[in-house]
Amino acid sequence: MRAVTISGDGPSGKLTTSQVELREPGDGEIVVDVAAAGVNRADLLQRAGLYPPPPGAPAWPGLEISGTVNRLGPGVSDRRVGDEVVALLDGGGYAEQVVVRAGQTLPLPEGVDLVDAAALPEAVCTAWTNLVDTGHLRAGETLLVLGGSGGVGSIAIQLGRALGARVVATAGGPDRTARCRELGADVVVDHRSEDVVDAVRGATDGRGADVVLDVLGGGALGDNVRALAPGGRLVVIGLQQGRTGELDLARLMAKRAVVTGTLLRSRTPEEKAEIVAAVTEHVWPLVARGLIRPVVHARLPFDEAESALGMLESGEAFGKVLLLP
Repeated sequence: MRAVTISGDGPSGKLTTSQVELREPGDGEIVVDVAAAGVNRADLLQRAGLYPPPPGAPAWPGLEISGTVNRLGPGVSDRRVGDEVVALLDGGGYAEQVVVRAGQTLPLPEGVDLVDAAALPEAVCTAWTNLVDTGHLRAGETLLVLGGSGGVGSIAIQLGRALGARVVATAGGPDRTARCRELGADVVVDHRSEDVVDAVRGATDGRGADVVLDVLGGGALGDNVRALAPGGRLVVIGLQQGRTGELDLARLMAKRAVVTGTLLRSRTPEEKAEIVAAVTEHVWPLVARGLIRPVVHARLPFDEAESALGMLESGEAFGKVLLLP
């Protein structure tokens, strides 16, 4: 089968379409014919040699796909050949077929095109587990989404709104801020021309945000703590502005706030299956009602994988970029 593989190490790594072997499915696994694969910033890190796949995962990138079940491994009873599904992968999504644990697949949500559904599993699972399981977001609270125009951010805006939170999002430029409002953000801050902390305080009568979902990391740490409300929760899921930052512990203590960092890819199969089951139960009905929808910037063939990653790297993409076999 064909897959988009990485040739070379580090920043010089190139994406090329190659012939690879697909292993046989093991106990509890299925083979899926890929309709589309979602492109994520983790794929940029993997190409640069900074985010190697976990043991047993394919060497080529790709953390989410949509497609059709081709065959079943031993012990699979909750999926059938021909089922249309989306899947959260350990890696290897940039391929014509994938082997994935059945417990990390979700049925195609009602009302969503099979190709566009590839934009959902990684972003929705990330948003759900970090807003609900880790951030304990409740109706009536204020959520600050940093990077509202990104793949996760565009879903987090919609999910936060659907959960009854007041959503403040950041984006760069008038076009992106307008699109974040269209997704349901109550307040959108143009981080290129506005001070985010001042804007958050202004939107909350000085109180701050109860939950901050942060993709920036070290460079934004100080401002994020300043933006928190008393008892607030800062959930760090990205490092676009570096791994380290200065933390004012006195301010954190005075606010009785919490700072948490999480990753999805490194979690155990059991943990991922629990997240997938929760998303199927709680979020898929919201998708069926039209409260959450995939946000797709572009759909490109495998041969244009370099262009797809370039759209993320340059900041051009709004929402998700998809690769099609």
